[in-house]
Amino acid sequence: MNSSQKQPNNSKASKKTDRAKPATGEHYKKAPRRDGSDARKPFSKTKPAKPPQKTDANQPAEGERIQKVLARGGVGSRREIERWIEEGRVKLNGVDVTPGTRLKPGDFLQINGRVVHWEKFGKQPTRVLLYHKPTGEVVTRRDPEGRPVIFSQLPELAVGRWIAVGRLDINTSGLLLVTNNGELANRLMHPSTSVEREYAVRILGEVSDATMERLKQGVELEDGKAKFDEIHFAGGEGANKWYHVIVTEGRNRLVRRLWESQEVTVSRLIRLRYGPVVLPERLKTQAFYELTDKELDLLFEFAGMAKEERAAAVEPATKVYKPRRH
Repeated sequence: MNSSQKQPNNSKASKKTDRAKPATGEHYKKAPRRDGSDARKPFSKTKPAKPPQKTDANQPAEGERIQKVLARGGVGSRREIERWIEEGRVKLNGVDVTPGTRLKPGDFLQINGRVVHWEKFGKQPTRVLLYHKPTGEVVTRRDPEGRPVIFSQLPELAVGRWIAVGRLDINTSGLLLVTNNGELANRLMHPSTSVEREYAVRILGEVSDATMERLKQGVELEDGKAKFDEIHFAGGEGANKWYHVIVTEGRNRLVRRLWESQEVTVSRLIRLRYGPVVLPERLKTQAFYELTDKELDLLFEFAGMAKEERAAAVEPATKVYKPRRH
């Protein structure tokens, strides 16, 4: 499935576009892409994540390592679970375990003294949602300041929990992937995969060619050198200009900090793409789209994971869902 990104519109001819319309009333026009892809579909042509490697993450839980089973069930990432094991918080049949311990049918598993019914994780089908996050929401389960959180807008799971693939800060809108498969989330977030993230950025003022070149070559930030892998002018009138940028790192506020290092003010930031997955054209803010089985297979292939064996879906996965109301 192919898609491209939309660009800010500086003409009256493109008022037909209605995706990701900024709150200011500005419109976007389609951005021509080298691969000729189409932004109306949730997948684009992009290279697979590296290193592509097969995994048995979707096999029955018998004989699998504890951290792999729990990650698949959404209990936590494998890295988190390994830390819990090292801290002595995980017990199997009443005994502390090591990271290499494997689960077998009938094993009694506890985390922090609480029983974990891990057997059901082997039957948990993978789900992936494309959520259109608005500004003002935070990517956390509970916020001490009482701000709205993205998880309150998602459907409830009978088993496991939703895991956000990466984060967007409170002032950034756009595409956010969530899944109940911890192994898939880990593959898509791991630094070694260098997954591309594409953003539309609105800035104030002009940007010189020298500044553009510095941002592509790399600048020193407080946590090390960083750069834009690609940067393209995307139009704009008056003081506001739009650019499309691509980064392959998930560092906190990286896109904003790169622009700020050149004393450029970012007034709006929208994530358009994460790896091969593109924000659907007509997906409104606070709504989400669930990947079909075919799209899930493509995402598993991109992540270097074996495809899942699934039963027939009861409900069409292409439905666009609106948020839950409270």
